[in-house]
Amino acid sequence: MAVTQTVDQSALKVNQTGIVATVLVAVLGSQAVPWLIWLIPLLAIVLLAGTFAPQLALFKQLYFKVLKPRGIVKPRLMADRPEPHNFAQGLGGVFLAISSLLVFGPLLAGDFRPGPGLVLGFAIALLVAVLAFVNLAFGYCLGCQIYFQLGKRGLIRA
Repeated sequence: MAVTQTVDQSALKVNQTGIVATVLVAVLGSQAVPWLIWLIPLLAIVLLAGTFAPQLALFKQLYFKVLKPRGIVKPRLMADRPEPHNFAQGLGGVFLAISSLLVFGPLLAGDFRPGPGLVLGFAIALLVAVLAFVNLAFGYCLGCQIYFQLGKRGLIRA
């Protein structure tokens, strides 16, 4: 399928930066300020909501409504398709939701002791941040690659 659309790569970069920063603040900051851990499920909600309703994509809206109009970040339009990027964002949201369940599951069950779920939950959240950073720094999007592979195998319409 030929690419006939353009995607503002700067919006994607701002989104990736927001993901990395939020996860790092949540995981590292929660060691000193425990309530910061709530940023992980909030980020999961933001990513999932923004996947299905672009006007709810918080970091992209920050770019389009604040950073771009003020010239803080310049647009970088490229021939591309938005679907793989939206899929990747949704995948990140799913993994952060899983991370949230691991982190908060024991807490919701009344067990207030840190356990293996907390460590695994943090590891999954950090993996999402690492993959967002790889895309930000090196332009490789694992979620996009998964999207294309699923399409190639006929599992989704890509």
